[in-house]
Amino acid sequence: MTESPQLMWANFFEFSYNNYSEKTPHWFNYHNNQHLSYSPTLRWDQALWEDLTRQMAAAGCNTILLHLGDAIRYESHPEIAVDGAWSPLELKGEIQRLKTLGIDLYPMLNFSTAHDLWLGDYHRMVSTAKYYEVCADLIAEVVEIFDRPKYFSLGYDEETAQHQRWYDYSVVRHRDLWWDDFIWFNDQVEQYGCRNWIWSDKIWEHNDEFLARMPRTVLQSNWYYPDNFDLDVDLAAAIERGIDLREPEPGLEREQTTPLRAFLELERGEFDQVPAGSIDVAASNFVGNVRFARQHIPRQRTFGFMQTYWRPVIEEFREFHESGVRAFAEGVAAWKE
Repeated sequence: MTESPQLMWANFFEFSYNNYSEKTPHWFNYHNNQHLSYSPTLRWDQALWEDLTRQMAAAGCNTILLHLGDAIRYESHPEIAVDGAWSPLELKGEIQRLKTLGIDLYPMLNFSTAHDLWLGDYHRMVSTAKYYEVCADLIAEVVEIFDRPKYFSLGYDEETAQHQRWYDYSVVRHRDLWWDDFIWFNDQVEQYGCRNWIWSDKIWEHNDEFLARMPRTVLQSNWYYPDNFDLDVDLAAAIERGIDLREPEPGLEREQTTPLRAFLELERGEFDQVPAGSIDVAASNFVGNVRFARQHIPRQRTFGFMQTYWRPVIEEFREFHESGVRAFAEGVAAWKE
């Protein structure tokens, strides 16, 4: 790819938060977060959001990636919307408000089967003619709302049986079907002049296949949330888990890599990257990602960094979100060290 533009200092949020299980089993208590189950009502506090965006702007944020999901009352498919969903006009107003803060807002519609609950009934129609029709309609409408954005994320993370083990309804595309659908979605975005931006965790279990088949036009956000950035420690942990990181025999593919070493594999494949960290696991993670990338990813393929939160934007999680913004500011400062 060409030389990278000004760094994107990005934050990622989910709008409606309907991206996980239709209902949360009584035994499931991930980070004490019972909001992972479906809600027919929008979970969003605009006053908190405006506070957070002002804090993010002050911390150096110039980009927000927002998973829209069913929080928009799409004109093409209003049946998807939850109660309280925004109109396209309201979303356009938010795009402009953020511009006054110096922040570009980019859309995500996550079409991973692990995170497509927002599609309503259509999430049970994956890879059918109706599914493609609806998804194409939604992408086209979002492109229009955002006036052909430079970036459009398709998400596409965690489509594994393991990640859906506590769902009531789970679907996993494998082999050529996964790739055929992915390329179809990528073409839908690129036909409008937008650049697809995805989560990169597919590479963890399909390393060489990913390097061979993933279009180089796709912007990659490998996500890594722990606080260890020592490659030797990572290697030792991989060996304990039975992950073989040695060069395979001639003619064989290297199937697995670790989430940390995936940054190196993506660089080996000459992909442009926006490394993604999170406040979700370790407060020091985001600044660690920034320092690791400075050492291991050339500037021309470093397109930015992204902080993630994985909680709904509601008052219950104000301190959690604000602590993430503070950690984000530390990462911005570390880049200038």
